[in-house]
Amino acid sequence: MAKGKVTKDDWTMAALRALARGGLQAVAVDVLARELAVSRGSFYWHFENREALLVAALEAWERHATTEVVAAVREEHDARARARMLFAVALGAEEIAGLEPALVAHTAHPAVAEVVARVTRTRLAFLAEIFGGVGFGPQEARHRALAAYAAYLGRLELRRTAPDVAPEVLPDGPGAEAALDHFITMILTPPHPPA
Repeated sequence: MAKGKVTKDDWTMAALRALARGGLQAVAVDVLARELAVSRGSFYWHFENREALLVAALEAWERHATTEVVAAVREEHDARARARMLFAVALGAEEIAGLEPALVAHTAHPAVAEVVARVTRTRLAFLAEIFGGVGFGPQEARHRALAAYAAYLGRLELRRTAPDVAPEVLPDGPGAEAALDHFITMILTPPHPPA
């Protein structure tokens, strides 16, 4: 990063990138200061301590990856288009690759656990709302929300651990668009009674 004024957002994004790269232990003030090309004093201008940085970073992730996404998707009035938009955004390119699996792996930390739990509740509720909007009853909408969220987390984990084996999970991987379309069709299609 170029030298100059470093904002609180610069610090929080650097912390999130570090967390994605190496977990909680990678969120080290000295390392982030070098990455941002500033002195350690810049950190204390914005944060009282490392824990305050971590909390601010987690809140920034929640805002960008959940609150803003939900608000944008809710602007779409057609229920099916809204569902498609949500899945395309959620399963598209990650702002910080590997961040969500890293967060889930560190829920033993109270601040991470609190934010991940809150984000999960919000996302599951919104998914159930999406499925309710396309005509599923409350229980079916909840079950589909659980299945869709599990598939989302699994897809992110496959990106991280097996992109060569499952290139369809990469946003621009071969077959990615067809795989996404198949998932959306499958998750939105009502069950057929057994023959």
